[in-house]
Amino acid sequence: MEKVTLRLRISEKDVHYAGQLVDGARVLQLFGDVATELLIRHDGDEGLFAAYDSVEFKAPVYGGDYLEVNGWIDRVGNTSRHMQFEAYKIITSAKIEHCPSAFDVLEKPVLVARASGTCVVPKECQRKTRRS
Repeated sequence: MEKVTLRLRISEKDVHYAGQLVDGARVLQLFGDVATELLIRHDGDEGLFAAYDSVEFKAPVYGGDYLEVNGWIDRVGNTSRHMQFEAYKIITSAKIEHCPSAFDVLEKPVLVARASGTCVVPKECQRKTRRS
């Protein structure tokens, strides 16, 4: 199956808690963006996210972190598409008090969240041939 990847920097505007911590809902929003692109590539339509069946937050995300967010369709039904998602931190603050603009590229990306869920594309909106 085709894999979709988004790479982005988490904005300071996304900070929700003390210590520059970002709300997990922001990562779920990114999973939704990946799901939308997967559906467009697969069906030619944005479809609708029906439900998550699993969500795991594995590590904190902070304002300024760079994330790589991946997703792929693992099962295709008549109108449903089941998907897997993973988000990795790839760059993070070096946390040097006298140099607040210092960042580190992580040698090994850190899994911050994973999830799976189902999206639906109505039959009449499926404009592309299904791919497996």
